Amino acid sequence: MSRRSGTGTWPSSCSSTCSATPPISPIWSALSSSRPRGTRRSGWAISASCCSSTSGRRCLCSSPTPSNKISTTRTSLVRILRDVSNSSYAPEYDVSGIADPFLHIRVLKLMRILGQGDADCSEYMNDILAQVATKTDSNKNAGNAILYECVQTIMGIEATSGLRVLAINILGRFLSNRDNNIRYVALNMLMRAIAVDALAVQRHRTTILECVKDADASIRKRALELVFLLVNDTNVKPLTKELIDYLSIADPDFKGDLTSKICSIVEKFSQEKLWYLDQMFKVLSLAGNHVKDDVCHALIVVLSNASELQGYSVRSLYKALQAYGKQGSLVRVAVWCIGEYGEMLVNNVGMLDGEEKITVTESDAVDAVEIALNRHSADATTGAMCLVALLKLSSRFPSTSERVKQIVARNKENAVLELQQRSIEFSSIIQRHQSIRSSLLERMPVLDEASYLVKRATATQATISANKHAPTVAPGGLKLPNGVAKPTSAPLADLLDLSSDDAPASTTTSTTTPNDFLQDLLGIGGVSTSTAGVPSTASTDILMDLLSIGSSPLQNGTPGQAESKPVHAVPEAIDLLGSLSSTTSVSAETKPTRLVSQGMDLLDGLSSSTSVSGLEKTVHPSITAFQSTTLKITFDLKRQPGNPRETTIHATFTNLTSSTYTDFIFQAAVPKFIQLKLDPASGNTVPANGNGSVTQGLSVTNNQQGQKPLAMRIRMSYKVNGEDRLEQGQVSNFPSGL
Repeated sequence: MSRRSGTGTWPSSCSSTCSATPPISPIWSALSSSRPRGTRRSGWAISASCCSSTSGRRCLCSSPTPSNKISTTRTSLVRILRDVSNSSYAPEYDVSGIADPFLHIRVLKLMRILGQGDADCSEYMNDILAQVATKTDSNKNAGNAILYECVQTIMGIEATSGLRVLAINILGRFLSNRDNNIRYVALNMLMRAIAVDALAVQRHRTTILECVKDADASIRKRALELVFLLVNDTNVKPLTKELIDYLSIADPDFKGDLTSKICSIVEKFSQEKLWYLDQMFKVLSLAGNHVKDDVCHALIVVLSNASELQGYSVRSLYKALQAYGKQGSLVRVAVWCIGEYGEMLVNNVGMLDGEEKITVTESDAVDAVEIALNRHSADATTGAMCLVALLKLSSRFPSTSERVKQIVARNKENAVLELQQRSIEFSSIIQRHQSIRSSLLERMPVLDEASYLVKRATATQATISANKHAPTVAPGGLKLPNGVAKPTSAPLADLLDLSSDDAPASTTTSTTTPNDFLQDLLGIGGVSTSTAGVPSTASTDILMDLLSIGSSPLQNGTPGQAESKPVHAVPEAIDLLGSLSSTTSVSAETKPTRLVSQGMDLLDGLSSSTSVSGLEKTVHPSITAFQSTTLKITFDLKRQPGNPRETTIHATFTNLTSSTYTDFIFQAAVPKFIQLKLDPASGNTVPANGNGSVTQGLSVTNNQQGQKPLAMRIRMSYKVNGEDRLEQGQVSNFPSGL
């Protein structure tokens, strides 16, 4: 382009920094009404391009009177837009009867640029924009293009509220257009318009909901996202009802997204537990195969805490199971509830006003679980939960015990190893431990909602980033007794901060193994029952917590008890299941270690184990495992020559501040090639100023000794004057050879 345009020249006030941008003044001077339309159209396009850049704006304001220049420009724009809107038919420029749509769009775009953040300029443009919005024919594609650009201009400048409502109404009309492209564009614009005027968008809620049912997949998905943004406390119930009603006939490819949004809406906006449960039961019945595991976990946590609704829930789920038995997530939640609250189902406990009684016998309850087991035998997770439910029903309904035993026994040769192992273990409980079965199979304790929410949020963060720092313990959050080792879940994988080869297996992902699902479902994320020196199978851990055994009594005992009672390598509750030989009390020199195989021997009462005694331990120098300005941790290390892979650690925690630490909890995590056992701590209060300390025993077994060194990440949580504190670090100074 020449540096001269007509008789105008580039103003000398243009700085060198914008030399690549043509000066705007001579271009505008060439755009008088006497110029041909093609020339004006090109000129406005160049002007819009110039003004959209920073250097172009600087050039616009470079004159001694920039406000006059902007005022003159906006006046010219308004005049040109009015002229072209009212112009007579010109066949060389008109498209389908619409007067020069290209010039319309160029001028509207430049008006949007000039009106951004300028209230005076925007006010001057309001009338002409309203005229274009009302007079343009929306039955022609060219007219819709002008209207779309007009809406963008109205939403981009400081327009009045009435003009914005007019723009949103235009988008509402677009949603009724038969052209999919126009509807998709309208949905995109409405999503942006919610931030400006949500109330005006709400008026088109019915039309938007119809778009959710559209045959076009892109429109369905975008409309669903818009509906999700429209939900609030006042309209959540009618919107949810509409979405659930459509769920039954929705396209299978769309059901996953629709189900996820409905569950998110119900969880976020539910104000009554009864309404929440009713909606979730409907979703499970209609699209249970698309409901994610974490949603089922959250539902069961709510059920556990809603004691007044447990009877109603188990009856509702039983009826849903009869009608929709092929929905996987529904089956899992239903059999869990039947196993926990089966007596409420049979006896119609907790009837609500207006609820009809149903007649369910003890045999009917067992039938429902047996049918689910047979139907979902290929699904290890569902099958495992059915076996657990049957085991619990055998205790709640003694008359069905023999039948349950037969059902469980049929799975001893199941092709799924997980179900086979559970069947063997549960058969042993039913046959050999009648006297203690009722105590083993007590109802699950109430699950802590606050702890679950912390755990769920942590798992979500861990999924997003494997290197995300572990969150601090929130008030009222997860609390673990000292000596209870936290399992290798996603938060501890982050705590380890090791490579994928060394990281422990995660147990919090949504696509879980059966053990993972049950661990989260039963709320046992904070308990580990691994034995010293023996690889712990997840099924054993699940069984112990499933039967409400929990951890060893030593873990919650007083310091004195921890020193005087025998320490078992296998938690004491296991001894109740068989006639295992007695253990020898711990001495200062030797520590017998009971080794029990994890399969059938767990429950079959096999006798004793290998023990190592009479050998002196190899003592290593003490190390400072962790030290900050507030806390010091030292490790005293000892190793037995008879088992060089196993190292016993005596940890000492010293408070370096003038404030006492309360509710002190120590946690440790190791890679998967290392086995870890935490003994109970001597206390949970660390005195101030180093006047005393807390001690705790650890046992680690390095299965790749000589190939990989010991590695450990540690985390300490405690309270100072009621305020939660959290510290963590990595122990990397273990002596070589361990």
